[in-house]
Amino acid sequence: MKDIFKKCDEFNIVHELVAKGIYPYFKALESEQAPEVTIGGKKYIMFGSNNYLGLANDPRMKEAAKQAVDKYGTGVAGSRFLNGNTVLHEELERKLASFKHRESGLVYATGYQMNLGVVSALVGKGDFVIVDKLDHASIIDGCKLSGAEIKRFKHNEVSDLDKVLSKLPSESGKLVIVDGVFSMEGDIAPIPEIVKVVKKYGARLIVDDAHATGVLGKTGAGTSEYFGLGTEEVDLVVGTCSKSFASVGGFVVGDEKIIHYIKHMSRSMIFSAALPPACVASISKAIDIIKEEPQIRKRLWENSNYLLERFKKMGCNTGHTQTPIIPILIGDNEKTFMLWRALFDAGIFTNPVVSPAVPPKRTLMRVVVTASHTKEQLDRALDIFETYYKKIIRKRVSHV
Repeated sequence: MKDIFKKCDEFNIVHELVAKGIYPYFKALESEQAPEVTIGGKKYIMFGSNNYLGLANDPRMKEAAKQAVDKYGTGVAGSRFLNGNTVLHEELERKLASFKHRESGLVYATGYQMNLGVVSALVGKGDFVIVDKLDHASIIDGCKLSGAEIKRFKHNEVSDLDKVLSKLPSESGKLVIVDGVFSMEGDIAPIPEIVKVVKKYGARLIVDDAHATGVLGKTGAGTSEYFGLGTEEVDLVVGTCSKSFASVGGFVVGDEKIIHYIKHMSRSMIFSAALPPACVASISKAIDIIKEEPQIRKRLWENSNYLLERFKKMGCNTGHTQTPIIPILIGDNEKTFMLWRALFDAGIFTNPVVSPAVPPKRTLMRVVVTASHTKEQLDRALDIFETYYKKIIRKRVSHV
């Protein structure tokens, strides 16, 4: 008989990485998300967080959360559908919709649950979902849960999207889903061109603005604003509250009738406890800060551009990034882990991304700067990075 737990006994890769001293994951932070964090009593410059605007440790965010706990308690003890709905949740949904220039919004407990719930509520057996090959895992899992047939197109290649759509039955339901900003390499989806192809074939479009919200656009509203698109161009915009909003949760915004339908059909919302009041209040405060203080986003881009320029001068391959997500492409799992270890020992926290999370020749070090990093911190980190990049990566290249 087959024992389904046998694979657990045979799962040795992590033990091997630990034995080599290059296992980089599940590091236990002893401090808040800030430009510098503490791990094991040691300070590290944080270059591995999605806290783009630096709001995760903002005193105003903390105070909003504290006030919500005082009034509403630590949790709602149930689903929004039953007993877990509060005036805070509804106020946040109105604020999100306004921020994104949409009619209505809906909040989920996590961004992952949001993509599961939105996609599976809208499509089913007999329909097609068409996704970029590099779309986030939560999008893919939502497609699988829906029962719709999944079709993939080449990353950011609109001509291939056209080719895929052209082969689908005209009478079938078709939903195209793309990330607005791709989280590993920081490139932006060509939304205006995608919109034209989607409309050509009578499909619908969802854009996941997880890494664009608070970052792209004149007011930080995301990719549609960045490209100057009207609200009728993209059917639904979704995202997470764990990046620029510095909390946890997910959201979808769009036409009121569509949001109303999703609210009553989305299993991951109906059968999950609602987002805790402290999170709801802090997200709401984050939107206020983003709208009232555009200089924070300006600092983010200044820091990001400075970092990117220095990396390029070092000879780093930074791919096609157009955002504060800066990939340092290495193309070798072991060398990526070795660089991570050297940087970590020197006090820099980064994210190594290796296959199978990315193709084998696209392994990279994912570096993210925030609005709250100082010039001194950036220069100190860059000097360290240059030393070990030349020693570990450039040395290898010169001998190939």
